[in-house]
Amino acid sequence: MSWRYRANATLEGLTGYTLTRSGKAKALPPPPPPPPPPAKLGGELLRPPVDPGHDRLVRSPVFLLSSVRSGSTLLRVMLNSHSRIHSPIETHFRRMAIALTTEPVRQAMGLLGHVHNDLEHLMWDRVLHRELSRSGKSLLVEKTPSNVFAWRRISTCWPEARYVFLLRHPMSIVQSWHEADPERRPMDEAVPRTLTYMTYLEEARRNLDGLTVRYEDLVASPATELGRLCRFLGVEFEPGMLRYGDKDHGAFVKGIGDWRDKIRAGTVVEGRPLPDAADVPGELAEICALWDYR
Repeated sequence: MSWRYRANATLEGLTGYTLTRSGKAKALPPPPPPPPPPAKLGGELLRPPVDPGHDRLVRSPVFLLSSVRSGSTLLRVMLNSHSRIHSPIETHFRRMAIALTTEPVRQAMGLLGHVHNDLEHLMWDRVLHRELSRSGKSLLVEKTPSNVFAWRRISTCWPEARYVFLLRHPMSIVQSWHEADPERRPMDEAVPRTLTYMTYLEEARRNLDGLTVRYEDLVASPATELGRLCRFLGVEFEPGMLRYGDKDHGAFVKGIGDWRDKIRAGTVVEGRPLPDAADVPGELAEICALWDYR
């Protein structure tokens, strides 16, 4: 292999140009544009497991549904401190997608009886099963807050799933969301952004069976609330759940859970006082009434 070949290969890889005899750089033609993404196999058909005995490895996961800034990370690490419960970091599993990039693979999957959403559900289930099996525990609790936007699909994917609904005073949610990043989260955006989560959470509560837990009760009487939650999950309460700082729960990283000093304390910290009624904007009046925060 000549030095000129090696030099041109390196130069082309770095810049997209090659050298000619005259020493001038010659531009290569631009690459063709990528093909458009293929249409979903089976369109947008959404259905339960076609073969329940084989399609799900995690038959009855538990989903902790909440708005952002509702104390879900605190509840996650307390649950994860139980000897039988694995509650990982926010997995954001519903953002994972399947790409069937060629006609043969689309043809094969169709003949095997799959539609596109089936394949994504299989992948989601496999990721959660890996988490659970590696933990050595028997019960999985997943708590990504944005799951509230996909509660219909999640309940279709796992027909035997169970649900825990975590509520917090709506104005406290707004204030906490703003305070977590004041420059990027101004107060004039805080109400509409967090209210969207709350609205979908309430919709899920109306349509799914589950247990409702209030953040204010959890931090005021953690043993009582965790005992009630354990009974719902079919496990015995363990006092070590209150000392979550004794366990390893993975990194506290922005974007996949609470990351501030309060959660790093390792023990339950007293909640903030409830907002005065005069400080609650009118946009939150309906959700406050629905959640009995008056």
